[in-house]
Amino acid sequence: MAIPATQIRRGMVILFEGNLCKVIDFRHHTPGNLRAMVQTKLRNLRTGASFEHRFRSSDTVNKASLEQHEMEYLYSDGTGHHFMNTENYEQTALSAEDLGDMAQWLSPGLRIQVEFYEGRPIGIDLPPSLELTVVSTEPTLKGATVSNVNKPATLENGVTIPVPPFINEGDRIRVDPIESRYMERVK
Repeated sequence: MAIPATQIRRGMVILFEGNLCKVIDFRHHTPGNLRAMVQTKLRNLRTGASFEHRFRSSDTVNKASLEQHEMEYLYSDGTGHHFMNTENYEQTALSAEDLGDMAQWLSPGLRIQVEFYEGRPIGIDLPPSLELTVVSTEPTLKGATVSNVNKPATLENGVTIPVPPFINEGDRIRVDPIESRYMERVK
């Protein structure tokens, strides 16, 4: 499906020079009296290589038609990360290269959307937020509540992210897995 380059968005999968590429970042740019352009950072889904490309605003790009299936994450082993289709119970595996940094957010039982292209799994869509427990962080210092300097906290899945100074061990927090950032404390 052809769309104008100005409609490119982060996370979209496009066909670029015969390869499936995921849009990692994009910026619509209009320099002075010059023509508008869309500066993108793309990742080739077959090779994993990232590169930048500039599209003119008049260019069209082919958006890949992907199927999405809800799947449940089961486990990881030396060969890959294993998922089960929640409708027909078929299992499929994705490699660490397919998932990249997203693999660190997987926990058994997590339901996610897995993207398929021509019947082959190519990636996942993480939920916009996850609730996780803080397992270790520095203790809160008295009087440090005014400070806006974040401190590192390790979550139950082993990921370390910066959190506000009032977060303590054992707190449940909501995080944005796409940007690896703290959102709020969960009651």
